[in-house]
Amino acid sequence: MAAPALAPLASGTEEGFVSLFNGTDLAGWEGDPFLWKVEDGMLIGRSPGIPYNDFLTTDREFSDFVLRFEIHLLNDVGNSGVQIRSRRVAGSMEMIGYQADIGPTWWGSLYDESRRRITLAEPAEATLRRALKPDAWNEYEVSAIGKRIVLKLNGTVTVDYTEEDDSIEQTGLIGLQVHSGPPLESRFRNIRIQDR
Repeated sequence: MAAPALAPLASGTEEGFVSLFNGTDLAGWEGDPFLWKVEDGMLIGRSPGIPYNDFLTTDREFSDFVLRFEIHLLNDVGNSGVQIRSRRVAGSMEMIGYQADIGPTWWGSLYDESRRRITLAEPAEATLRRALKPDAWNEYEVSAIGKRIVLKLNGTVTVDYTEEDDSIEQTGLIGLQVHSGPPLESRFRNIRIQDR
């Protein structure tokens, strides 16, 4: 069965962007329907508390792009993120690749999930304080062009990172995360992408 075509955004909105989420179901995404739901036009990762990280991924890969989405981490509790240029780890629930991080002490950072397992770049505290809206909807932008990754939170650049390791893959899936640990609810909407 062919993957559903990406839907262009309505006329008068962002030129060249297409929607990754139709607002009604999980078409175009793959993951655990127990943890991932569509409600009121939102894509929700709702964890009762799990001992592993879980991801909802696109069913196609992307290389160079600008990704935009809105995120609300309910009560600003827990840990979430958006994987880019990533892959699922065989025999595991985990993914490997870059992650635009979400959560207290993590917002606006770039993490290397399951590979180097380190924060590659993070915003200054004053920058994050100016940009973040705790327990509210935040506009997140992830630009991945060549080896350069730029993260913006509500229009403020939080990370501008250039990969120096030529062995690091620069293509892969996009994945939404609910982290292991206590209960959390991560809400996403208006997920759209522009291929470059």
